[in-house]
Amino acid sequence: MTLKERIVEDMKQAMKAKDKLKLDAIRMLRGAIRDREIEKQLDLDDDGVIQVLANQVKKRRDSIEQFRDAGRTDLVEREEKQLQALEIYMPQQLSLDEVKHLVDEVIAETGASSMRDMGKVMSTIMPRIRGKADGKQVNQIVRETLGGSA
Repeated sequence: MTLKERIVEDMKQAMKAKDKLKLDAIRMLRGAIRDREIEKQLDLDDDGVIQVLANQVKKRRDSIEQFRDAGRTDLVEREEKQLQALEIYMPQQLSLDEVKHLVDEVIAETGASSMRDMGKVMSTIMPRIRGKADGKQVNQIVRETLGGSA
């Protein structure tokens, strides 16, 4: 069963269970997937769906942060529940140690030695970890590692 099929099945279950928050989250995800398919003019495979999903999860996290800053606990709760509904579909996230190990591997592989090589490192590492780690976190680790060795 592909990820898209699983999402459709879960949407049907959410409809039957009358789980409005989960249903809303899944519908927004399906809409984003459909938009990306129209934009790219092709059917997305699981990797493409994961990219869209990671984007949706990131948006939810940003919204939660903004709602917290504004003191809107009602909206924070709603977004957190929708985030939980979406995170079910995300691949297992890499631990901080795994990300650091991968960064070290890529730096050795690319021969990077200073911040000038950051683009080379990021362009090599991102396809390997897409959907499995936060790009912002990876960027920070690469900066620390390259900054420390420069």
